[in-house]
Amino acid sequence: MEKPSKETKENWLKDDKYWIWGMFYFNPEDKRIFPPKRIPWMGWTVNFANPISIITLVIITFGIVAVSYYLQNN
Repeated sequence: MEKPSKETKENWLKDDKYWIWGMFYFNPEDKRIFPPKRIPWMGWTVNFANPISIITLVIITFGIVAVSYYLQNN
């Protein structure tokens, strides 16, 4: 599969059909794990159409919770 152009990626981020409630990015065509948010200075978001993104988000969240729990109990 051919990599999407920079213009295509920008169009994906601007198109409302890829944003659920304007907050959740869901684009099966976009294979990026953490694409940028609509407003670039706000960082990145998760592509909820990409299973690897969801798994990565769960692992990161679990890690933060585990470290917090460990630090509170020691």
